[in-house]
Amino acid sequence: MRTSWQNNNHNWDTISLGLLFFRVAVSVELILVHGLKKMGVGVSTAEVVPNPLHLPEALNQIFATTANVILPLFVIFGIATRLAVLPILAVTLTGYFVVHGSDPLPQRDIPFMYSISFLLLLIAGAGKYSVDSILFKKN
Repeated sequence: MRTSWQNNNHNWDTISLGLLFFRVAVSVELILVHGLKKMGVGVSTAEVVPNPLHLPEALNQIFATTANVILPLFVIFGIATRLAVLPILAVTLTGYFVVHGSDPLPQRDIPFMYSISFLLLLIAGAGKYSVDSILFKKN
């Protein structure tokens, strides 16, 4: 169902183009800055992922790596975007509230900005320029 701001095709095209740029930019940044080092790419040893929820170590590492490498690829292409951002948000919000919860604001702003960014995508979706839009296009 289209909302009133989607009824104007020109506005919807512009918003969808903005969503495309935004989801690609934030997802590429997440992969390059946080995801690859969890896999040991570009660093001497793979990053040890904090485990504040005391999950089994292998599960914690797999979950964080998937949320920082695999799922951002889904977001980039607009494949199940709203579903893909949920684990990403689990990691970024845990970073903000638990891992850095008692840190000063300057140390908390990275997980905060990622959380806000992916919350926007959760609310707005991928937009018109996405695989989902092509696959599930209504005539």
